[in-house]
Amino acid sequence: MTEPIGPVDASVTPRYAGIATFARLPRIEDVPDADIAVVGIPFDAGVSYRPGARFGPSHVRESSRLLRPYNPAQDVSPFAEAQVVDAGDVAANPFDIEDAVAAIEVAATDLGSRVDRIVTVGGDHTIALPLLRAVVKKHGPVAVLHFDAHLDTWDTYFGAPVTHGTPFRRASEEGLIDLTASCHVGTRGPLYSKQDLVDDERLGFSIVSSVDIEERGIEAAIARVRRRIGDRPLYISIDIDVLDPAHAPGTGTPEAGGMTSRELLRMLRALSEHHVVGADVVEVSPAYDHAQVTGIAASHVVYELVTLMAAQIGAARGR
Repeated sequence: MTEPIGPVDASVTPRYAGIATFARLPRIEDVPDADIAVVGIPFDAGVSYRPGARFGPSHVRESSRLLRPYNPAQDVSPFAEAQVVDAGDVAANPFDIEDAVAAIEVAATDLGSRVDRIVTVGGDHTIALPLLRAVVKKHGPVAVLHFDAHLDTWDTYFGAPVTHGTPFRRASEEGLIDLTASCHVGTRGPLYSKQDLVDDERLGFSIVSSVDIEERGIEAAIARVRRRIGDRPLYISIDIDVLDPAHAPGTGTPEAGGMTSRELLRMLRALSEHHVVGADVVEVSPAYDHAQVTGIAASHVVYELVTLMAAQIGAARGR
């Protein structure tokens, strides 16, 4: 069994130098085989408010330079358990959403045939739809655990059926998600009407809101989420605006009253017994960030997701 190639050694090349791959991992071209790929999708033509998430992947990579090989919270060395690589960016048409979504699906399907699992850095939340289409080709309908301030199950914006506010409605309509096992976490803020919640439940989602977390605590929220997911294949989609703007100012549609970064990381670490088949972290908009606060939060979220996946791959191989 070939030992994985890990990040660039910080005692040889300082963290602020060298190629800015995620966590300074090798590029996919530099290894014979890979298990987990971190890939960027610099696309934000589906946003309805602040633009700029097209610069998210490079910002998160730059913010990830300080990540280290051992994750004490999960007691896992993810880059030793599995070969993790940076697969670069997917090129998507910035002027045509339909064309971009089709290209993302093709690219994700191709990459998914070469690696076991993918963690995608966006880009806006539109990209979740083609990513789910690609994952379902491998695993069938999946439980979707969606961390977000917003439901993202609206129907259209200005008549457009595919935007960053609609991906999970389209995914439900297309049969991509398990209607009995999917859940939003961290939702909050005003809605257009109460009908939004009625529609959302019909589309297959349960809700653990930010108010639920505040009133009942993070451990109760974790228990609810784990019961809901059960043993289904799990896709995790994280809009960084699930965090309060104090923890993630650099995003396109901020809402007051969100989760802390510590709460989000705690929830992710609690999913180690669930079969995580793919994930995305989206809506990082660097122009609104300060001192890499949002980028650092997002990079740590990606790191926890990679750790979950690597631990499962390593356990399957008896590492």
